[in-house]
Amino acid sequence: MSTTQSERLRELLEPLVGSQGLDLEGIEVESVGRKRVLRVVVDSDEGADLDAIADVSRALSAKLDETDAMGEGEYTLEVGTPGAERALTEHRHYVRAVDRLVRFQLTEGEELVARILTVDDAGLDLEVPGVKGRKATTRRLAFEDIAKARVQVEFNRKDKKDMTEEEEA
Repeated sequence: MSTTQSERLRELLEPLVGSQGLDLEGIEVESVGRKRVLRVVVDSDEGADLDAIADVSRALSAKLDETDAMGEGEYTLEVGTPGAERALTEHRHYVRAVDRLVRFQLTEGEELVARILTVDDAGLDLEVPGVKGRKATTRRLAFEDIAKARVQVEFNRKDKKDMTEEEEA
């Protein structure tokens, strides 16, 4: 049986978010002065566009209005996606981050920045960028060797679909 408000909210809202084709990634209730803010983070394998966010926001709002899950008093509902530099904590997060640059903190203390090439049940195949003119190398990383992982923002990387054959080689 859940005891915290966040756990109760997750039990109430997760099936509703799932019915919208999204995953419930996080719930946070924060007090800001006399007001409260309920932040709900959603995502999917295809991402969540503004229409999907608006649809799930309306559905969540209606569900919260018909229950007393938020208790008495005013609150603001904010629904969004995890953001560009999301932490990777679930298998599905790694799958969604394929072809993205990720900073890994390994359980042995080493830090590694690499691009995720493939993901399977046991771990990841990575492309480690070359340093000082050297070619990139590949590396296998098991999930149990990862302490933390976070997607890195890249401003100047071309999408594969925009690259010419010569640039890809």
